[in-house]
This record gives sequence, structure tokens and C-alpha cells, in this order.
Amino acid sequence: MFGWSKEQVERYSRHIILPEVGGKGQKKINAAKVFLVGAGGLGSPVGLYLAAAGVGTIGICDADAVDLSNLQRQILHRTEDVSRPKVFSAKRTMEALNPDTKVIPYQTRLTSENILDLIKDYDIVVDGSDNFPTRYLVNDACVFARKPLVSGAVFRFDGQATTIVPYETPCYRCLFETPPPPGMVPSCQEAGILGSVVGVIGTIQATEVLKLILGRGNGLKGKLLLFDAIEMDFRKVKVRRNPQCPVCGEKPTITELIDYEQFCALPV
Repeated sequence: MFGWSKEQVERYSRHIILPEVGGKGQKKINAAKVFLVGAGGLGSPVGLYLAAAGVGTIGICDADAVDLSNLQRQILHRTEDVSRPKVFSAKRTMEALNPDTKVIPYQTRLTSENILDLIKDYDIVVDGSDNFPTRYLVNDACVFARKPLVSGAVFRFDGQATTIVPYETPCYRCLFETPPPPGMVPSCQEAGILGSVVGVIGTIQATEVLKLILGRGNGLKGKLLLFDAIEMDFRKVKVRRNPQCPVCGEKPTITELIDYEQFCALPV
């Protein structure tokens, strides 16, 4: 079937029997190329589920090394990985889970100089970063490159996610035009995060990616999903494109990529 081995048919059998996926859909998943920004809290569940699903190529970008404090939520890594670069720990874990998946590690910070070159060969970008400078840079680059972007963010007991298709749906700047002033929003390192919250949002992001690959449903296109773990409450807010958006609006004022390091000292 579709040139698969017996082991592959068994591995993907629960997808293949879904009418919405089937053999053709699984082939699309196997052929897909996804670029993952961050190998941390959000990147861990996204990476694991995309590898398990059989996404053929996953690029993963992160400049950090594993810290002991990461292990409370960053499930791609183990205690023995402390001080090891996250991208190499992630590659080992994901490829061990599914040898059909090729993981390409990029141990570097994303900048305005390198991001367009890094994402150019990928079909979909997933933002699992933990800071505003990277979030805005990734959004702008995806708009310029017309790459679908699945964005997620977490804070304490809360999370949010949305799917952005440039010039079809609102981009991140349509929702939040500019980054907050320095010091206005504490980082997870300063404010804390319930470990399981990143799992909830990360698996939602992975689901959105798989639906984009399969061409199934509208999901979170044009919607912002808000999650409150304390009350176990999910809300979806409809959002519209902003005609005055500085990036994807009718008369954009941002026409080249900008680095926003002044807003946050933390790398990806």
C-alpha cells in the first residue's frame, strides 16, 4: 500500500482508517516539511506529535542548552540531557520515536538576517518561542514569505493559539500590533508556568499543523483560542484582518524584517 513497509502500515494504521486521512492523507503527512521555532515547552509536544504522525521533515531551531528547570515541562529532554543543546536532544528523541522522520537541527538564534533563509524550504512554520521579539519576527517573516504559521503562547495558567495564513487570515500583528514595552510582561522564568499547560497548547498546535497538511477544516484560522487552566475553560474569539496592519494591511509600513531584542533579553 502506497509503497510502505508492513511496519509503516502498522505504525500509521490509526490514521489510515480515518476517512478524513486515509492512505493519501498519510502520504501528505509523510511528505510534509515543518519548521519548528523552539525546542522548549511548546516545541516539545509539537515535535513529539508531529514526529509520531510521520511528518517527513522537521526543522527545529533553538540556541539554548537544556537546563534542569526545563524538565518540569519540556518533555523532549531528559535529566541526562542537562547542558546539552536542545536541538540535538530533540533530534534524538523525535527520531527515536519515529525513524521515518528526519529532524534537521539549527542551533542558532533566529534573526532578521537568517530567518527567511531558514524557513524557505518548509511548508508550515510553528512558533513555540517564549518571547515577544521572536514572536513578532516569526510572524513578519511568515507574512513576507507567505508561509502558514501556527502560533502558540503560554503564561502561568493560561495559553492561546491561532493559525495564520498570510493575506487570508489575520496575522499576529492584526491582533497585537506592537510588542509590549520592556518589563511590562514578565517571562515564564520570572512568573512561572504550570507544566501541563504547554502540553495542552502544544498538542493543539500540532493538531492545527496536521489539519493544514491534510486540508481539513478551518480550525483556528481567523480565531484566537484562549485557555484558562484554573477554570478549565476554553474560549474562541473571532478576529478579523486589520486593513491598517503594518505588515499585511493595505498600506504596510513594515516592509523589511526588524529585530526586537530591546523588548526582551531572552533568546528563542
